Amino acid sequence: MPRLPIAFMLLMLCATSARAELPIVFHDLFDKGAEQWSPMDPDHWKVVEKGGRTVFSHFEKQGKYKPPHRSPVNIAVRKGGDVTDFQLTAKVLSTHKDYGHRDACLVFGYQDPAHFYYVHFGKKTDDHANQIFIVDNAARIKISTKTTPGTPWDDQWHTLRVTRDVTSGAIEVFFDDLESPVMTANNKRFLHGRVGMGSFDDTTDWDSIELRGHVQQSER
Repeated sequence: MPRLPIAFMLLMLCATSARAELPIVFHDLFDKGAEQWSPMDPDHWKVVEKGGRTVFSHFEKQGKYKPPHRSPVNIAVRKGGDVTDFQLTAKVLSTHKDYGHRDACLVFGYQDPAHFYYVHFGKKTDDHANQIFIVDNAARIKISTKTTPGTPWDDQWHTLRVTRDVTSGAIEVFFDDLESPVMTANNKRFLHGRVGMGSFDDTTDWDSIELRGHVQQSER
């Protein structure tokens, strides 16, 4: 009987190591601009120098973009890098005044504006905030199996991460502490796609985007 927990722990350590060793697809510091990205509303995004950083800034709250279904409006999606298993890590500064739904979002499994996943890091949790969502040709639907009371936004930089294992369907989300997930989900609807970042309807600055993963075969 004692061997079962040990074997299980070794299995989990191997899985964690495998995720950590995913090959780097890209790493973007925005020091050469943001040509790799497609904002939904390009007029409201720009690369700027701020506090010693070069950041990709969504600086205007209200844009012209209207999604086909209820989903984030202030996002930028990478033009390439269609991945299956992946680990997406980003530095973000929330630049919006504090309120209950103050947020930032990471997008993944992106097929088109009507089909993708996203993580909403919201200040206070409810059915529409601080959850993992799927947009599947309909208004976003919560798929989280675990979350927290809320994301503790302030006026400092924070680290966001989302990981995906398409074989199991596991999705794990991290905020600053990259060891213990703050949100989890399990879904196999979209087994590959592009990644992105932004906000549901707030303003944010982004830096140090790193994507590790396996590129979809058609893109190799």
